Amino acid sequence: MENAINKVVLSGFAGADAELKIFAGNQKLAKVNLAVNEYHRTVTGEEAKKTQWFSLVFWNAKAEAAVEQIKKGTRISVEGRLQTGSYEAKDGTKRFTTDIVVGEIVVHEAEVKN
Repeated sequence: MENAINKVVLSGFAGADAELKIFAGNQKLAKVNLAVNEYHRTVTGEEAKKTQWFSLVFWNAKAEAAVEQIKKGTRISVEGRLQTGSYEAKDGTKRFTTDIVVGEIVVHEAEVKN
């Protein structure tokens, strides 16, 4: 049987400040959405931009660091794994989620503009 790999690498910009939640047993969870821009040319040759949003999840010490370092617009690169889940919405329908559980993060320094 082959070894399975669940690995994601993304680089983009935080859509908001990272938010922290603390659970029983002092478990800490931080979440933030990451915007990743993709550029391509249309059939007419015009440049077009598509933004995709990804939900990032940080646990415990990484959650604390994320809240300190990630503010809206911060450019970050992450490596992690996909995690899917589901929940029942208020209207009774079943909803599905896909998150990136972050293992490694690089917070890029802000570029100096003259």
